[in-house]
Amino acid sequence: MIITQLILAHLIGDFILQPNKWVAHKETHKTRSAYLYLHTGVHFLLALLLLWNLKLWWVAVLAAVSHLAVDALKLHFQKPETKRIWFFADQALHLIILMWIAGLAGALDFSFLQHPQTIKYITAAVFLTIPSSIIIKTLLSTWSPVTVEHSKLQTDSLSNAGQYIGYLERLLVFTFIVVNHWEGVGFMIAAKSVFRFSDLAEAKQRKLTEYVLIGTLLSFGIAVLAGILVMIS
Repeated sequence: MIITQLILAHLIGDFILQPNKWVAHKETHKTRSAYLYLHTGVHFLLALLLLWNLKLWWVAVLAAVSHLAVDALKLHFQKPETKRIWFFADQALHLIILMWIAGLAGALDFSFLQHPQTIKYITAAVFLTIPSSIIIKTLLSTWSPVTVEHSKLQTDSLSNAGQYIGYLERLLVFTFIVVNHWEGVGFMIAAKSVFRFSDLAEAKQRKLTEYVLIGTLLSFGIAVLAGILVMIS
């Protein structure tokens, strides 16, 4: 439970009880900002409160001091163009350190990773990301969709958006299956049909529509198959 309490304290301290004013002041004045140390104090009090055990005061101290060190590191090296990267790196470091602290307190147990069913879930989830994308791309490589002229169709799209949509849709379908909510799979198919194929209808290209339809069915089919195999194995 200690790791859960520490993560809850972190979430409240970093995202709920940290006003934008504090963030802006810290980014401007870095380690000279009084708000950096006030923010650290908030984390200490939250950890101590949620742990609700004075014997674990040292856990709250470690959580607060480590948070200060990671935040100071981010503020020192962060630049406007690397702000997004440092946000995720900062959060990842906080999580790793909190897990380490929980381990020092003897409250971190990774034995669940040795459970065969857990390994199956993890293996299937990994398979449904990049490996599945490569398989689908290879299967579709014999066809090349015909595209319309740029003047006739809006072609602007987010970078790699289709790839990430594929990851998410397969993982969601897999999740719906393992929790035995097949209606969620139908919802996913209907939702994608509304958004994706309405765009294709405007392009008025049968070959492109068939190409995307085959890719979509392959994506959903692989996710369904993975879910079924995990459930029956």
